Amino acid sequence: MTVSSVIQQQLENASWIRKMFEEGIRLKAERGAENIYDFTLGNPSEDPPKGVLTTFQRLAEENRPGLHGYMPNAGFPAVRAAIAKRLFRDTGIKFTQDSIIMTVGCAGAMNAVLKAILDPGSEVIVNMPFFPDYQFYISNHGGRMVPVETNEDFSLDVAAIESKITPQTRVVILNSPNNPTGAIYSEASLRDLEAVLQRADHPIAVLSDEPYKVFAYDGAIVPEMASIISNYIVTTSYSKTWGLAGERIGYIAISPRLPGAEALIHACTFTNRILGFINAPAIWQLVTAEAPEELPDLNIYREKRKLMCEGLTRIGYEARKPQGAFYVFLKSPIAVDVAFVRILQAEGVLVVPGSGFGRAGYVRLSLTVPRETIVNSMPAFARALAKTK
Repeated sequence: MTVSSVIQQQLENASWIRKMFEEGIRLKAERGAENIYDFTLGNPSEDPPKGVLTTFQRLAEENRPGLHGYMPNAGFPAVRAAIAKRLFRDTGIKFTQDSIIMTVGCAGAMNAVLKAILDPGSEVIVNMPFFPDYQFYISNHGGRMVPVETNEDFSLDVAAIESKITPQTRVVILNSPNNPTGAIYSEASLRDLEAVLQRADHPIAVLSDEPYKVFAYDGAIVPEMASIISNYIVTTSYSKTWGLAGERIGYIAISPRLPGAEALIHACTFTNRILGFINAPAIWQLVTAEAPEELPDLNIYREKRKLMCEGLTRIGYEARKPQGAFYVFLKSPIAVDVAFVRILQAEGVLVVPGSGFGRAGYVRLSLTVPRETIVNSMPAFARALAKTK
């Protein structure tokens, strides 16, 4: 069977994250796992919070009648009502259970939304650097990605966003705290963006990708975007917050202030089904409603962030501490970041080139590794830097 030419081309341009992760598996088998320092994948290394696991165990043991059967495609009504109540509490916006659609993680949520909104040729503005799979999510549904550069400190350049708006613009994707930079978009910049969108001559939705929302450091505040942006849609998951990347549970929340919100809710419920997700995993839906609102231990991530950034700075790198998320976007000591990735790889250090995220000259390091991996990797980073002199 011949592979689609579109998919073949996408495979050739596929995510560097997965490429380097798979290279790590090969190198660990070849050199021994203790000699490889793999910072490629944002796969939380900490166990899920205890309350989450005990709730899951309790629900599994109760085995309520109908637990494993179909439910409304949008998810269990009581679960959606619980999430809507939390959102109303946090944002002051009157989300209801009908505003919420439970999804197979954040990727499933974003695809359901884009399928519901985009026509062939519709444009989606994406701020750079960006999570690489956005380009595939957009093209999945006939859309065209329009990249917009952020400022030098990775903050939003609202004027640049406005300059890219055309009659075909349907969506602006925001990701704050950002993967890969850790930047948190300020309330002032979001208010400026809201003004731009309200001046537009047609509705433009803001699709906010928020899996890292709880990961903020040094007193940084992640603004409640729903309180600021009228045309707001959130897609999020519990993959990062609870360390459940393999369980694929998340949701869509559509602001009642968005023009045509009710029609879009129905459309996303439909696209969630026809894309093959059908509904989010039943037992994990119940966990999201019934587990205590536990957070990850941010002290663990703060310590690893400090170890990584201060250790690299002592060696001679330009290592800016991220405001949020759990990545360090490290300035490459040479212009060609892919070449530096190869130098690091020769020393047993695996990272992802910034060019894979749309910003050359950087590399991304994930902090979702044991503390010892960071400490033990520093001599290898030093050897790599020496090779660039």
